[in-house]
Amino acid sequence: MTNDNALIVENAISLLLLLIQVPATAILFSRLLKGPRRHPPIEPQQPTPELLGRVSIVVPTLNEALRISPLLAGLSQQSYEVREIMVVDSKSSDGTPDLVKASQQKDPRFRLMTDDPLPSGWVGRPWALHNGFLYSSEASQWFLGLDADIQPHPGLVAGLLKTAEAQGYDLVSLSPQFILKYPGECWLQPALLMTLLYRFDPAGINTEQPERVMANGQCFLCRRSVLAAVGGYSSASNSFCDDVTLARNIAIQGYKVGFLDGAKVLKVRMYEGAMETWKEWGRSLDLKDATSRFQLWGDLWLLASVQGLPFLIVLTFLLISPTLSSAPTPALLLLGLNLFLLVIRFAMLIAIAPSYDRTNAKGSWLFWLSPLADPLAVLRIFLSAFRTPREWRGRKYI
Repeated sequence: MTNDNALIVENAISLLLLLIQVPATAILFSRLLKGPRRHPPIEPQQPTPELLGRVSIVVPTLNEALRISPLLAGLSQQSYEVREIMVVDSKSSDGTPDLVKASQQKDPRFRLMTDDPLPSGWVGRPWALHNGFLYSSEASQWFLGLDADIQPHPGLVAGLLKTAEAQGYDLVSLSPQFILKYPGECWLQPALLMTLLYRFDPAGINTEQPERVMANGQCFLCRRSVLAAVGGYSSASNSFCDDVTLARNIAIQGYKVGFLDGAKVLKVRMYEGAMETWKEWGRSLDLKDATSRFQLWGDLWLLASVQGLPFLIVLTFLLISPTLSSAPTPALLLLGLNLFLLVIRFAMLIAIAPSYDRTNAKGSWLFWLSPLADPLAVLRIFLSAFRTPREWRGRKYI
């Protein structure tokens, strides 16, 4: 290929990439600019008398013995705003029920029940939560779903409840502080988290479009009357991202839904190491069960444009492109755009640092290199978007 032909090809490729990336960059920038207006992180609070017995907590479990103890201890430290703590177990075989029974001896608010056999058309987690809702006390005004892997601070429930009532939320969920331990996850997990931050408004911003609402089922507070009005978890029965599916269905009905920063009131240790994080968390981050096909393709385009490509484009330019003085204008514009996106990405590390507990992590410095894992994170979303899970938390689905 002659130099002229090579220059034509390079210009064409550069222009094509610019056409793909520029609109996506504008969308990303419009979302990031909302950050300074977001609701501040939830703070732990002490309950006040009017909150007495307002909340029923439901925890779905399936073989959680290795990680449920911090949750049980943390729930015992919640005060009188909690009427009951129902653990809905799906026939665990690892001693999970025994740990719950031991907690029940110390705190009578704990209740242990086993959910009915999983019916056709249901995924295990929403089925357990639905059962917990049906058997929870009707005297409670609020339903709080919690995952077994979270570590709540004292004052979590009171702080969450007071915020929900003061802000007029019908449903509010929290983003946690993630506990990191190993080098691989310090590098990969923030890149996977960034796929969510790039697609949706920041935590603490009230999203006006129901189909773009974000939620986190690890800490999911909903008015009991609202949950009853939508049929409990039935509208998210077959969803592997039931939290987002249910939150969007509730938002469509006109209820006020919020997603707030909970890094000061709860921590979570989700997965052990990079491989488990890649396999388990990566296959639900696409949110395809709560998203239309059009929106899914739009999200994939956005992630590829502003997160997956920048590092690869800059690296390619440095390795095979001519010197800057002889580079054509489209190539220079492309390089400049992607350097700008990389700067934004590294700056985002400062913004998300409080969302991570790296105190006891090995190789915690790899957190600051997580933008280099972005192409892998985006690849994981693409792989998940076109696959239906066949196994989840040890339960197989046909």
